[in-house]
Amino acid sequence: MLSALLEQIHKGRLWDFHGGIHPDEHKTQSSGSAIVRLGLPPLLVLPLKQHIGSSAELTVQVGDRVLTGQALTRPESPMQVPIHASTSGVITAITSHTVAHPSGLSEPCIHIKPDGLDEWRPREPITDYAQWQPEDLLRRIHEAGIAGLGGAGFPTDTKLKGAIGRVELLIINGCECEPYITADDALMREQAAAIMDGVQILQHIVKPTLTLIALEDNKPEAIAALKAQVRESHTLVKVIPTKYPSGGERQLIEILTGLQVPSGGLPQDLGILMQNVATCYAIRQAVLEDEPLISRVVTLTGERFSQPGNAWVRLGTSVRWLLSQLRLTPEARQRIIMGGPMMGFTLPHADVPVIKTTNCLLAPSQQELPSRDLERNCIRCGECAGVCPANLLPQQLYWYSKAKDHEGAEQYRLFDCIECGACAWVCPSNIPLVQYYRQEKSEIRAQKAEAHQAERARERFEAKKLRLETERQNRERRHLQASAERRQPPGAAAGEDPIAAALARVKARQQALAGSPQPEPATQQAEREARKAQARQYQAQKAAAGQEGAPDLRQDAVAAAVARAKARKAELAGTAADNDRANAAAASGAPVSPEDARQAAVAAAVARAKARKAELAGTAADSDSAN
Repeated sequence: MLSALLEQIHKGRLWDFHGGIHPDEHKTQSSGSAIVRLGLPPLLVLPLKQHIGSSAELTVQVGDRVLTGQALTRPESPMQVPIHASTSGVITAITSHTVAHPSGLSEPCIHIKPDGLDEWRPREPITDYAQWQPEDLLRRIHEAGIAGLGGAGFPTDTKLKGAIGRVELLIINGCECEPYITADDALMREQAAAIMDGVQILQHIVKPTLTLIALEDNKPEAIAALKAQVRESHTLVKVIPTKYPSGGERQLIEILTGLQVPSGGLPQDLGILMQNVATCYAIRQAVLEDEPLISRVVTLTGERFSQPGNAWVRLGTSVRWLLSQLRLTPEARQRIIMGGPMMGFTLPHADVPVIKTTNCLLAPSQQELPSRDLERNCIRCGECAGVCPANLLPQQLYWYSKAKDHEGAEQYRLFDCIECGACAWVCPSNIPLVQYYRQEKSEIRAQKAEAHQAERARERFEAKKLRLETERQNRERRHLQASAERRQPPGAAAGEDPIAAALARVKARQQALAGSPQPEPATQQAEREARKAQARQYQAQKAAAGQEGAPDLRQDAVAAAVARAKARKAELAGTAADNDRANAAAASGAPVSPEDARQAAVAAAVARAKARKAELAGTAADSDSAN
């Protein structure tokens, strides 16, 4: 796909990108001396999150003694990389601490008190990485905790994994375009051979057709050092004009190839992969020395430093301790900027740790880098649009961001903004445009994250509802099946005819009886005679018991029943007579005297009492007969 383009690149052609600026460089303050190695600080504070992505799971606890290079976290996703102990010592706390972020917020951090021994964990260097498969090398890079050291902090192994089989052009970015920063320049001057080792490891992993090492023309010593290390025809050192922000990924790709990465796309979509020179050095250390990412080169510069320069700094080192080591002479309300003057941010205080993406600590004086005047209204001059390297409309993005019109900001490609600060640098109204863009981006991300969580909650609710309904239907089906099986006769569940089964059982029983041994005729006759004799004996015993016992119970029972019947009949006759007299009197209309009514009632009561007495006598007779 890139064959014709690669031919033009071999001929030395360069392109350009839209916009850009030429701010004062201020690089000579820190580029004139070698990289120094500072001692161990009294305390290391390691944030659990030091890159794009999320923090990994802790594997240590307070009180543990750790060794240099020991992993302190365990990743669980592709966007997580481990952090390691920068030296040996004891973990004194795992608590929140202010981290290197424009918000100045606190995040969980591991506090390590160095023991001064700097005792390493066991290491397993690789002597011949060419015999290793790319997957194994990627695993080593991942375990070393390497994230992009050019500023973004994207997990390196994840980026490389997505480029395997898709890359024809590998670009090594040595364009340290932001003013004041010289960390990569110093590293290229002093570690050119090690950087080339890292480049060759990358070539072995992604197998590009052509590799370009790009530097700006203001780094002559670094250019010469790298050219001296290049011996392959498919690796070229490309020198480009100094212009800010030529070190941006999309801008450098456009300079070297003339291609533009589409909005929302990735360089891999064009068959291109880019890595920073400091990342290449870290890859070399991880593969050849089994040394995880525990330190990096940091530029400490600005007029307030007595000895500005570059230093190897252990991750987790306090900014305050570093400032004291390079003899900072602070002025009133001294600003400490992490990063450069264009894309950096002012720290809330100096007790902030150095992390993987920290490349510069700037301590300028007010005369050197004056504070911006108060923000004024936009005058619609259009200067910001003329210098935007992403070819955006910063003025429109400003209005939409200020009005919190998220939809409008996204329509004007807010997320294509690389936050280089060129627009704010030329703004005559001193509007901090990048701050508006950052705030708008964070609000949009938070809104999308909230919507994503709500969608996931809805999906979980619907899945639970479906699961409960399925379980209910399964239960009902099992109950109906069990009920049907209980109603079926034996054998029907297996598809057997119940009538045929009953006939078969009867036939089997008859066969069993027919097959059993039959007694002899003499034996049968003897058994019959014995049963008859037993019956006669029983009758004799019963007759003897009747002669010796009480009078005939059957006759007594009959007499008692007759007596009860007579008593009942008399009672019914008396009741009927009373009713007849009452009815006759009522029919004739003759008055009934109270005395007659009383006599009639008494006669009826006497009759009922006699009947009751006779009935009780009969019942008692029955009881005596039964007893």
